[in-house]
Amino acid sequence: MTMTMTMTIAGACPGFRARLLLGGALLAGSALAGPAVAQDMPAPQKDAAPGLTKVASFEHQVTGVTVSKDGRIFVNFPRWTEDTAVSVAELKDGTLTPFPDAEWNGWRNAKKDQVDARNHWVCVQSVVADPKGNLWVLDPAAPAMAAVVKDGPKLVEIDLKTNKPARTIAFDETVAPQVSYLNDVRFSPDGKTAYLTDSGASGALVVVDLDSGKARRLLDGDPTTMPDKSVTVSYDGKPLRRPDGRGVEFAADGLALSPDGKTLYWQAIKGKTLYSLPTDALTGWLTSAVVPSALTDKSLSGKVETVGENGPADGLIISRHDGRMYVTAPEENAVKVRDLTAKGGTPTVLVQDPRLRWPDTFAEAPDGTILFTTSHIQDSAFYKPDAPAALPTELWSIKPGAAEATGSTTAPK
Repeated sequence: MTMTMTMTIAGACPGFRARLLLGGALLAGSALAGPAVAQDMPAPQKDAAPGLTKVASFEHQVTGVTVSKDGRIFVNFPRWTEDTAVSVAELKDGTLTPFPDAEWNGWRNAKKDQVDARNHWVCVQSVVADPKGNLWVLDPAAPAMAAVVKDGPKLVEIDLKTNKPARTIAFDETVAPQVSYLNDVRFSPDGKTAYLTDSGASGALVVVDLDSGKARRLLDGDPTTMPDKSVTVSYDGKPLRRPDGRGVEFAADGLALSPDGKTLYWQAIKGKTLYSLPTDALTGWLTSAVVPSALTDKSLSGKVETVGENGPADGLIISRHDGRMYVTAPEENAVKVRDLTAKGGTPTVLVQDPRLRWPDTFAEAPDGTILFTTSHIQDSAFYKPDAPAALPTELWSIKPGAAEATGSTTAPK
């Protein structure tokens, strides 16, 4: 039996709430633990697509989700169209708890309330657990996807044994210029390198040496990291546009790393093509004395390979369990899968459901359960002026085997 509860975040500002749809087994424990993740997930709703489960409903716009190797779940809420009270939180004991504490979540948009952007979350886009079991938080520090807040762009490692920040890698304007919006991050299996996308006005990849903190911006403005002019992102059967007529223009966004760490994949949301590069071509720049061109390095661009077409997509992840790439398909309210052993081709639908309003970011639990957020970008104030500032969103899970055994598609309602 699924229990529905409304919880107020401990230590958060009043009014920030979440509806957590949690099974009794999860409520009884302090966190999801290792292989028990699947058993602890709530039972699917009766009208859900087979294999699809709603894990949580939030009253604010969520983007990122991650699961640590010991089963702890973390989510983040960017400051896009509201001054959210909590930027990073842990789903624990049926409660959203500010992480690592309330102080780190204390930055506010109003200048009179602003605190040091170097040690507070400004506008967090992604949370990702690394192979070593620690949590990394990527803060592009660009509220409303506008100008970057001075000293704000950063990648912060949090030690999950102590729940305290262990180090901060700050990004200067050579890595995070004013037009940037650092979006997603992946970590090499040895924990020495981070790879980031920039979905801002000038798309790019960023490679970071985690030992030294040295970072370089690559493929800046390259066609493979920029929006595809031939693509128009649509929703509900018509082009998705802002009140002033602008469409979706997000550059390099979705990011995935092969399990062996040798190949990096990415694509723009306003795009259809999935690209890849050998990671040794990227990490070579970290030891090079030559600074890459401000626009693009032709020798690096020449090494980029076209993998195939996904259509407009946001989140990407490659499963550690089955080796397939999972792809969000916002236009279709769907999650798809791509077989990376077959060159070219298109991904196939795994789950499609009308409630999956802009599937956004993936995470994989220790047992292979795939979690993903739905950020409802098409329903936000960017595109609908009468939309609520605090936009309801969700967290979902998929058991791939269960979804494929039954054919998980539900008809639009």
